[in-house]
Amino acid sequence: MMRDLQHRFIMLIPLLESRLREAVSHVLNSEDLASVQIRPSNDPRHGDYQSSSLMQLAKQRGIQPRQVATEVVGRLKIDDLCDAVEIAGPGFLNFKVRSTVLGEHTRALLDQPNPWKLVPDCARTYVVDFSSPNVAKPMHVGHIRSTALGDCLARILRFQGHHVHTDNHIGDWGTQFGMLLVGWKKERDPQSLAEDPLGELERIYKLVHQQCQENPETLAEAREELVRLQAGDPENRGIWEEMIRISQVQFDTVYRRLGVSFDHCLGESFYNPWLQQVVDELLASGIARVSDGAVGVFSDGTKEPNQDPFLIQRDGEWRDNPVLIRKSDGGFNYATTDLATLMYRMREWTADEIVYVTDGRQQQHFRQVFETFQRWQPELAAKVRLVHAWFGSILGADGKPFKTRSGETVKLAELLDEAEERAMNVVREKRPDLPESQRQEIARVVGVGALKYQDLLSNRQSDYVFSWDKMLALQGNTAPYLQYQYTRANKVLRDATASAQERSVDLSTATEQERTLAKQLLYFGLALESVTQEYRPNLLCNYLYELAGCYSRFYEACPILNSEEPTRSTRLALCELTARTLRQGLDCLGIDVVETM
Repeated sequence: MMRDLQHRFIMLIPLLESRLREAVSHVLNSEDLASVQIRPSNDPRHGDYQSSSLMQLAKQRGIQPRQVATEVVGRLKIDDLCDAVEIAGPGFLNFKVRSTVLGEHTRALLDQPNPWKLVPDCARTYVVDFSSPNVAKPMHVGHIRSTALGDCLARILRFQGHHVHTDNHIGDWGTQFGMLLVGWKKERDPQSLAEDPLGELERIYKLVHQQCQENPETLAEAREELVRLQAGDPENRGIWEEMIRISQVQFDTVYRRLGVSFDHCLGESFYNPWLQQVVDELLASGIARVSDGAVGVFSDGTKEPNQDPFLIQRDGEWRDNPVLIRKSDGGFNYATTDLATLMYRMREWTADEIVYVTDGRQQQHFRQVFETFQRWQPELAAKVRLVHAWFGSILGADGKPFKTRSGETVKLAELLDEAEERAMNVVREKRPDLPESQRQEIARVVGVGALKYQDLLSNRQSDYVFSWDKMLALQGNTAPYLQYQYTRANKVLRDATASAQERSVDLSTATEQERTLAKQLLYFGLALESVTQEYRPNLLCNYLYELAGCYSRFYEACPILNSEEPTRSTRLALCELTARTLRQGLDCLGIDVVETM
């Protein structure tokens, strides 16, 4: 369905696109018009919006682009929206929108609580799988990427009106629990467990893991404990459940600080009852086969080798690269659990799209899992889009993975502590007049927000260098800068003797700064769509930064409270819309605001 029919309130750019596509369909006799798009002009001197789509369409058909542009403009019924449509260069179209139209659409935003929400018929059901820490291990700096990205995507999809299930697929099963059980029974320090539960679990795991490498008897003991757990031994089951409880308490504390929650928290163990069935069905269908005692899924030869996830090139030859679904000792692998999880999500939630937010090292794994699922369940696979929204690494200033000075992995709770502490130092310096409790709340919001924004601002598929100075700066593309511009706009509204509730927007004599701000506000919905099309929150970050810049230039150039009517009401309306959009945009990123900074 075309974009201008999806939303409850038809916005200006989609409306212009709809008219342009209608004209193009008459000229080129084409129904495939998804590539016909309109975007904000890079140079306001050339108009408000522009389109370069006709040049590519003409090239595909061997027609002169300017000829196509001339015919399209002749068919274009857009006088009620634009003062002029000009053809530039080889076939660019430049649109100059009527001030009355720009004002009407800006004014309409004030009355719509969420004009970006889809009509119900267009809503889809999404499952977003993210964060996924391991039981008995503290969450570390790497979890900030999956957690922030996944939460952001879920928030935006919900804001748009989609049905969303968030699922924290916790690592609560596997061979490590044999070692943990040995450590719990022989090496546990009750006092340390009470004071730092996850730290103590991590300590005993590392200790027993080292012992297993050095002593075959300890390794055999760990395997025996694991077998007893898998067989349902009451003692081992009770210890395992206590480890999960301890871990969940610590996880929930971190999630609460991050402002993140989940609809479901179904760990790997939840899917154990279905794992053997998965293997049996894949064997029975011939998709999997036994090899050296293990069971794996191999290439079926239907794809080109360089596109086949079950082949790998070594020494100039393509060789088998199967995904194992049962090990030679009878144990199951992550792929088995992920296939059972896919079946559950399709059966219970009837998902239209399932998005996995993990680091880039798992690309091959998910390619194999998705391909296996498509071969195993072709009818279900045809109904769902499977997406691996992978991300890069966080690096230190030396370009290596971000670590503590001693070389240890940075714990996420400690990272949050330092973010709030550094923000508090800035708040105490800038606002000594505020009560301590208010400074603490500002430091919490600014510190956590800055940490999450720095992560979301980066292209998710790129590595980025962690920098305390950059993320907490009050200038530049940072959360504190956006939060400050929100408080700035909100203060104007508080100081106004007559508020923007008059909701008058008259842009007939608008300055360049007013028109630019109004157009940027109207672009919010398309920025959100760009995020969900590519699962790239950095596109929303950049939109909000541009919006904050537009507002700052408007604020500096245009007197607001001392203006005469109707200019005063128009400018107050622009302030209100800016504050609302910044707040909503930051909320979509999972970032809070404060009323005073």
